[in-house]
Amino acid sequence: MARLAVNVDHVATVRQARGGSEPDPVLAAGLAELAGADGIICHLREDRRHINERDLRLLRQTVKTRLNMEMAAVDEIVGIALEVKPDIVTLVPEKREELTTEGGLDVKAQPYHYREATERLKGARIQVSFFVDPDPGQIEAARQCGADIVEIHTGHYSDARSELEAAEEFGRIVKAVESAAKLDLKVSAGHGLNYVNVKRFRDLHKIEEYSIGHSIVAMAVLVGFEAAVRKMIDLVRHF
Repeated sequence: MARLAVNVDHVATVRQARGGSEPDPVLAAGLAELAGADGIICHLREDRRHINERDLRLLRQTVKTRLNMEMAAVDEIVGIALEVKPDIVTLVPEKREELTTEGGLDVKAQPYHYREATERLKGARIQVSFFVDPDPGQIEAARQCGADIVEIHTGHYSDARSELEAAEEFGRIVKAVESAAKLDLKVSAGHGLNYVNVKRFRDLHKIEEYSIGHSIVAMAVLVGFEAAVRKMIDLVRHF
C-alpha cells in the first residue's frame, strides 16, 4: 500500500497572487493530514516565490506526520534546513526562471557538491532524498552520494502527448524503480501526477510514496481540500 505526501506549494502560489495572507498553506497541511495524508511537502526556493520561512517554521511545529522540505543544495537553504530540521530533505534542481521544477538533478555532474550537502544533512539526522530523472546512472550516483531515498521525476510521463509516448516514458520509470530497488534505496515518485495518469502505477509496488500537489489543489477548488486529498488517497492506497 503506497503512501501519499501532499505538496502545499501551490496553495502558497495562490496566496502570493494577491500578496495577502490567504489561502494559508499551513492550514492546508492540517486539512491534508485530517484527510489522511501520510506527509506534507513544501519547497523553500531561493527566491521565496511561494513558500517562505514563516510557512516552513510553522509547518515544522504543526505537521504531525512527516515534513519533507524540497530545496536546492545551496549553503543558505542547507543552513535553514539544519536549523528547522524537517524529517526529510529532497534535493531538487532549481532555476529562477522556471514555473515549476523541470527535471531531475544531474548528480553525475556534481557528485562532490551533493555528497557534501548530504553529509551535512544526515549529520543532523535528516533523511535525504534525491529528485532524479528515471535514469539508472543518476540513481547510482545518488546512492554513491549517500541518498536514503530517490524520488523519480514523473514529469516527462505526465506531459506525454500520446499514448505511445506515455508508455515509453512509463517504461523508463519502471526500469528506474527496479534499479533503485536493487541498490536498496527507498523509492518515491512525483511531478505532474494527477487523478488519471497515476492509475498506470497501480502495479508498480516498489514505489513507497507519491508526492502530489498541483492536481490536488486544482481539484480542491471544485470539491474542497479534504475531499480532494481523500480522493487521491483512495487511488494510491489501493495500488
